[in-house]
Amino acid sequence: MSVGKKYLALSFDDGPNCTTTVQDLDLLEKFGIPASFFLIGQNISPQSVPVIKRQLELGCTVECHSWTHPHMGSMGADEIKSEVLRTDEAIFAHTGRIPEFFRPPYIDLSETLFNSVDKPFICGADCQDWEDSVSCDERVRMILDSAREGQIFLLHDTEGNSKTVEALKQVIPALLDRGFTFVTVPELFKLYGVNPHVRGKIWSNVLD
Repeated sequence: MSVGKKYLALSFDDGPNCTTTVQDLDLLEKFGIPASFFLIGQNISPQSVPVIKRQLELGCTVECHSWTHPHMGSMGADEIKSEVLRTDEAIFAHTGRIPEFFRPPYIDLSETLFNSVDKPFICGADCQDWEDSVSCDERVRMILDSAREGQIFLLHDTEGNSKTVEALKQVIPALLDRGFTFVTVPELFKLYGVNPHVRGKIWSNVLD
């Protein structure tokens, strides 16, 4: 375990796109921090590929969030494997890397899902930022209130989600002032010496 620093990770669901994802990347670049992006495979397009490449250039990781964002808890094994494989292949085609981690859409789980996806499952502390009615200030408060060592945050870079972009303008410097260091999800496990491959577990904090 790395001693002397408090680590946590930002992660984003539902990209890539050429608007909100880019705005989030601008913020990450401004503060010199990385994050992990859980991509929807069908959002990978000739227009969004440069965004993915920029994610990697900034030290971010690209992970799997399914191909079509379905409720996978009610799906059969073959459908589940197709959703993950298609996304992995699309990401590999443009990055040369197979995603290491998986976040199930809607955090909709089943025994079949755990049996069919050979990746660690990631959830995270959220700020309900999929609800447009949740204000920027509420998002800031929820993130800061749940910040602790080893935490993974679940955010959304969905197109048009400007309130989370605005919230991060306050959240990132506030957490840096509290002494936290931002890393990617894979780095978070490595820094704390935690093996993420635990059967049937979905992670929100690597120290839990």
